[in-house]
Amino acid sequence: EAQGSKVPIQKLADKVTSIFVPAILLIAFASLLGWFFLSGELGKSLGVAIAVLVIACPCSLGLAVPISLMVGSGMGARRGILIRKGEAIQTMKEIKIVAFDKTGTITQGKPVVTDIIGHASILKIAASLERLSEHPIAGAIVKKANLRRHLPVKGFKAIRGSGVEGKIMGKRVIVGNRALMHKCTVSLGRFGKIAQKLEEEGKTTLIVAQNGNAIGVIAVADTIKEDSSSAIAELHKEGYRTVMITGDNKATARAIAKKVGITEIFAGVLPQDKQEKIMQLQKEGMVAFVGDGINDAPALKQANVGIAMGTGTDIAIEAGDIVLIKGSLHGVVSAIALSRATFSKIRQNLFWALANNIIAIPLAVAGLLHPIVAEIAMALSSITVITNANLLRSKKL
Repeated sequence: EAQGSKVPIQKLADKVTSIFVPAILLIAFASLLGWFFLSGELGKSLGVAIAVLVIACPCSLGLAVPISLMVGSGMGARRGILIRKGEAIQTMKEIKIVAFDKTGTITQGKPVVTDIIGHASILKIAASLERLSEHPIAGAIVKKANLRRHLPVKGFKAIRGSGVEGKIMGKRVIVGNRALMHKCTVSLGRFGKIAQKLEEEGKTTLIVAQNGNAIGVIAVADTIKEDSSSAIAELHKEGYRTVMITGDNKATARAIAKKVGITEIFAGVLPQDKQEKIMQLQKEGMVAFVGDGINDAPALKQANVGIAMGTGTDIAIEAGDIVLIKGSLHGVVSAIALSRATFSKIRQNLFWALANNIIAIPLAVAGLLHPIVAEIAMALSSITVITNANLLRSKKL
């Protein structure tokens, strides 16, 4: 689909062609009449008109964009970069800001429980509630508890971007972040400071509360992908501004951002607000957003270029303009390089196609091009465009 799609510059080429073709027909007809009037030789006049028509055949102009797009998208696919929408190639070169989701994008997206502090039963209580959630952190808690029998839960409710709640043995249980605890007027006691300390270490904390009182803290950590720091460093070297947008708390977000070299963060962002943050950034320049989860889909669609991790959810992949199959952030750097190289070839091909016509048409009108020579020149023009596009294959990404 991407190879068959039209990038914005193709519309310009199509517009030029729509004017170019009738103009050439008029020039050929005028050449026929002019030469017949001057020489009185019908054969010579027809030869000039045919040479004009042949040399001006817009084959190379029509090939300039799609052949470059086909080679570029093919190169990307072989390197694990799937370009789903051709226009992303042109848009990508204009990007100034690259925004990242945290979990599953900068980090592995496979959190593990690292700390359990509080009442001995908190893991069993939390796991019984979290097993009804689909969040990766919930999965980590359920896996750690490894219960054969879970406590029965009534009135389960998932609170987006914050936590879960329900009734266990007649008691109202809430498992979530500190923001949710404050919202539900839960008394944190000593667990508030404990959670804060763990968050400063880059861990995500979940407070377990029962009937309005905190009874423990569970800390979860998600390891950073090995290449995240080096990929972000490369983006900085290229002059891009990087931003992290995450639903996690500020302390954890700062700790992760510091490790990978990002200085600008939006923390505590609810799933429905990620799109708004992208819109906010777009006021300052064109934005690429890199994400992997269901809650990233609106932001991926809102961004000028949405880059989905191939290791993420189907809905995120569907929302992305570009998909990084390997889930590596170095794919972002490669996608930018591929975009620049492909668009450069498109411009070169359009230049050669137009230059050929600009030089050759006056020669044909002047009667200096034999129709056979015009035919060879026209064919060479198309071959030049195809060869130039295929030189992309030697580009190192």
